[in-house]
Amino acid sequence: MPISRAEIPVDDAPSLIERLCEEWSESQQVRRESERVCVVFSEGTCVLYPEAEKLIVALETLDDESLDQLEAKVDAALEALDGENLDIVWET
Repeated sequence: MPISRAEIPVDDAPSLIERLCEEWSESQQVRRESERVCVVFSEGTCVLYPEAEKLIVALETLDDESLDQLEAKVDAALEALDGENLDIVWET
């Protein structure tokens, strides 16, 4: 199972996670576990949690193509909600 992870510098990770949950809860299954959130997409799962001055995003999918699609989907959502160019670097 392909896995990808990004540590994204942001000012307010908890607020960004909350806005992502609001956006995605209309069409995806969203599970909250304390500060950690798991979102289930058709391509795979996305786990979000805050750390000091950054947002941690971990993705897991069944194949590389789905991983690329989910990375693009998360990138677009983060950039749309944050309103600025985020420095998102996926590590596999």
